[in-house]
Amino acid sequence: MNHRTTLRTALLAATALTASFAIAGCAAEDSPAGGSDGKPALSVSGAFMPEPVNGDMAGGFLVVENGSDTADKLTSVTSTLSDDVQIHETKNQKMQQVRSMDVPANGELRLERGGSHMMFMGLKSKPKVGDKVAVELHFEKADPVKVELDVKERTYNPKHH
Repeated sequence: MNHRTTLRTALLAATALTASFAIAGCAAEDSPAGGSDGKPALSVSGAFMPEPVNGDMAGGFLVVENGSDTADKLTSVTSTLSDDVQIHETKNQKMQQVRSMDVPANGELRLERGGSHMMFMGLKSKPKVGDKVAVELHFEKADPVKVELDVKERTYNPKHH
């Protein structure tokens, strides 16, 4: 190889490398928004539990907000209050346990009175108004999210407070 050929090869390689960085940069801007690791960006608000009527079971309510272009699913809930926390949906005025619930991209999953909710079965203790109940939400894609449910009076409804 002569000096001119070596220079031309080096110049072509540098141009190709620069072009690949530019293409990669464009691809990154067009990829779905999420956490820095590409997972859905989830946050939780309005978490509460009405004071249970008895020590057998309790309901839990909250909103999971997804601020990304990547959909996810709530797959389970764990808590120190109960070894059996179920995810329930209400359809046609009937409550039924489900394996998961969708958390839509750029949307929210609402667990609220009269609709989908968490059900704590076989309580280890009976929480009182003012207590906090720790739960961990598990998702198909996102990392688990730890939340505290504020125990409110039995009649509490966030739509009216």
